[in-house]
Amino acid sequence: MQPLVIEYRFRLLDTSEELFSIRLDPQTLETLPDTAAEPLPDWTALTFVQCSSCPLTETSSSHCPAAANLAPIVQRGERLMSIDMVDLQVTTAERITLQKTTAQRALCSLMGLVIAGSSCPHTAFFKPMARFHLPLASEEETIFRATATYMLSQYFVKNEGGEADFNLEKLTNLYRTMEEVNLAMAKRVRSASKTDSSVNAIVLLDMYAKALPYVIKQSLEELRYLFAPFLNQSPLRGNPPQSDRSAA
Repeated sequence: MQPLVIEYRFRLLDTSEELFSIRLDPQTLETLPDTAAEPLPDWTALTFVQCSSCPLTETSSSHCPAAANLAPIVQRGERLMSIDMVDLQVTTAERITLQKTTAQRALCSLMGLVIAGSSCPHTAFFKPMARFHLPLASEEETIFRATATYMLSQYFVKNEGGEADFNLEKLTNLYRTMEEVNLAMAKRVRSASKTDSSVNAIVLLDMYAKALPYVIKQSLEELRYLFAPFLNQSPLRGNPPQSDRSAA
């Protein structure tokens, strides 16, 4: 099977371009290595600001998988400031997305993709969303996609004999863990960056990670309006059945 290719093309105000081509393994949904990549910098070493809950060891992985995926983006993003405007073009097999946005928001979208596609054990849940990547997703879109993905995962858990979590309790824990990952990534990137674009991009990612547990706690009422037409008509609400006139 051919790799899944997602291209991020940054067109800068000086008319120059930066192209990032992300290739995902179609089975594992992990990013495939770039054979032309430069040696990894010191800040990607596993033990450099390692997450306290990280299950990896130097024996199994000398470098943090998420940091290793971020390294080329951070290096090439050094020429950008957070508020610089870029024309972003994201190309997937299904569509092309074009939008003028800030460098930090464009980098945030790209970084979210490569972190999800890393072999970090904490990002396994996010791989289906990487497969159906939505560039520049808003907070509401992110919340919808995350909760929908989680509910579908629980369907498969139940079908395979496990205990499904339809109350989304474990989803909150997943995002709490991602807050820890984002904090560690921010510290790593800050140690290597001279500009603020990459660090602020991770800060934006962390804002989404912090928002989702709050929304779950509020019973997802912020999204309930989307389902109002269905809920008003669904027989699952227990509407009384129509009378059987033939028996009258």
